[in-house]
Amino acid sequence: MKLETIVHDIPPLYDAESRVLLLGSLPSPKSREAHFFYGHPRNRFWPVLAAVLGEETPETIEEKQAMCRRHHIALWDTIASCEIEGSSDSSIRAVVPTDLTPILQGAEIRQIFCNGGTSYQYFCRYQQKVLGREAVRLPSTSPANAAWSVERLTAAWKVVGEALK
Repeated sequence: MKLETIVHDIPPLYDAESRVLLLGSLPSPKSREAHFFYGHPRNRFWPVLAAVLGEETPETIEEKQAMCRRHHIALWDTIASCEIEGSSDSSIRAVVPTDLTPILQGAEIRQIFCNGGTSYQYFCRYQQKVLGREAVRLPSTSPANAAWSVERLTAAWKVVGEALK
């Protein structure tokens, strides 16, 4: 495989009622194909988030959007564009960070969470100082993080539910 330039074209999901911001790094090829977050069928994001929120796992994009809005959750990513080989986070180069200020100005975000180390790394590198905000690193829901079961991920992600109270 070779490096390809990816420009993030999925808009952020948020509204004025959003209180928690969940950040990934960059949409996977499957997510870009679906034109929505966490579109790979083996990514555990939706089952884990649903379990934390006490909901059934949403299936459609509309159900996923509705669940996030019901619980005041915003979704976006830390990378606006980069060069990447397939979906290999370790190959990411030439990063342009997303501008998170529209979400932070348009909603009263109480807490920012990063889904995995790559998201957290780029948040800390490019956005933390600019925004004057900290983020909490959560274990990645990616299938590449096979050491973490859905149950273990759900236990770690309970902090998201706590932040919404």
